[in-house]
Amino acid sequence: LVWLLVLSLAWLGPALGGEDKDEEVIEEEEKEKKEDEVLSDEIKEEDNVLVLHEHNFARALSEHQLLLVEFYAPWCGHCQQLAPAFAQAATELRNESSPARLGKVDATAQTALATEFGITSYPTLKLFRDGNRTHPLAYTGRMDSQGIVRWMQRRAGPSATLLQDTDTSAAFISSKDLVVIGFFKDLRGEAAQAFFEVAAEMVDMTFGVAEAAELFQEYGLSADTVCLFKKFDERQTNFPVDPERGLDTAELTRLLRVHSLQLVMEFTNETSNQIFSAKIPHHMLLFLNKSSPEQLSLRDGFRAAAGGFRGEVLFVVVDVTGHGADVLPFFGMTAADAPTLRLVRMENNRKYQMEQDSFSELAIRTFVQAVLDGKVKPHLLSAEPPEDWDTRPVKVLVGKTFEQVAFDETKNVFVKFYAPWCPHCQAMAAAWEELAERYKDREDIVIAEMDSTANELENITIHGYPTLHYFPAGPGRKMVEYKSTRDVETFSKFLENGGTLPEEPPVSEVRGQPPCPGRGVDPAGWGRGQGQA
Repeated sequence: LVWLLVLSLAWLGPALGGEDKDEEVIEEEEKEKKEDEVLSDEIKEEDNVLVLHEHNFARALSEHQLLLVEFYAPWCGHCQQLAPAFAQAATELRNESSPARLGKVDATAQTALATEFGITSYPTLKLFRDGNRTHPLAYTGRMDSQGIVRWMQRRAGPSATLLQDTDTSAAFISSKDLVVIGFFKDLRGEAAQAFFEVAAEMVDMTFGVAEAAELFQEYGLSADTVCLFKKFDERQTNFPVDPERGLDTAELTRLLRVHSLQLVMEFTNETSNQIFSAKIPHHMLLFLNKSSPEQLSLRDGFRAAAGGFRGEVLFVVVDVTGHGADVLPFFGMTAADAPTLRLVRMENNRKYQMEQDSFSELAIRTFVQAVLDGKVKPHLLSAEPPEDWDTRPVKVLVGKTFEQVAFDETKNVFVKFYAPWCPHCQAMAAAWEELAERYKDREDIVIAEMDSTANELENITIHGYPTLHYFPAGPGRKMVEYKSTRDVETFSKFLENGGTLPEEPPVSEVRGQPPCPGRGVDPAGWGRGQGQA
């Protein structure tokens, strides 16, 4: 009987809870195992990207001379978009046995590292060199695999090729459509070191350096000079180094960007980055249909007018039936409007239009100069107001109706400026509707919205989506930007307190999620960032 009782207990044990205890033990062991893995300084990899945390970060810095680290958040759409390119770049660098490696840190889990390196938005990329964790370098390259690879290669090797005689320099110049050569009497001097810094940053250009006296003579130089050699327009452009001020890296970068462009650019997928990275303050655009010989002939007068404005105005030809078709909505145009001209002030994306298109050199030069002198008013887009614009709780504003509603001295008006394609705008749409429903019977409060991709305002520039502005009742045309949490209760508290809240960090910093780029923010520009988050 005793043995039967023991055997029965043995068989019935799992059913009576023994198995649960075993599972609890297993779960506890797995938890301890995971904790041990996190606490370990072992470095694991995912797609050739080092997976870093606070316990292995120091080891990674000590083992890798150049380490580019992405601080990301798992929920961040921009991080998710970057992930494949980042992994591809890591693989390419690994395959070529480069001393440069890529790593990533989940900044939402590794809060100590995020705090140490001042991470406030995602993704943030920082370069750590020679194990130094106190002065990481901010990543300044393009957010694609080739941009990352080139940026890292330029820092892993010499940023400029040493040219020792006329044969090597001639071969170097003929090897590319565009090359930059720094001629310096002393390659260890401050000017040469500044040149190397510029070369390390401008990864899309090829740089050489020379100090041989015969090379100074060959290219007609007598003092330290940076030369841009091109197979188009001016063949050699010289930028002498000021003997007193030395070489200013920012100014040299700007000059190289400006003069590396053709006098008249054509807007294509390949040239887009060049056009916008040059930071030229105005763009003069000729929209035409390249399939029309008559319209193609208009380029002659356009080019003739361009010479006097180099560096101040970039002249660009836009094919309305090609790559340029995508930018037409930004100007409120269709292909049928070609040929036509527009000038864009890049600081705020204000657009200027001739009263009547004239394509002669004189007419174009006169128009451009008038805009630069502030004598031409911007051309503002406005949609037509919907018939029911004021019948729903959320009032629909357009450029034509904005002034009369927003600056009504008897109303407190809260306006959402949005883009239809913006995911952040879509995410808060329901909260905005609920807010409007809550205040629909209040005579003194108006909840409104305006599609900023179809409507423009003369004195208000929208830098990102969504942007929320509060226009309080009373005289003075006052405007308050709302920067707090985007939920109904906080919106309501803001309204009930007359457009104020306790001081809080901007929502993009609180959540680490920057707003969608707006059209008024470079480098989004007239031809970039359209329809992208």
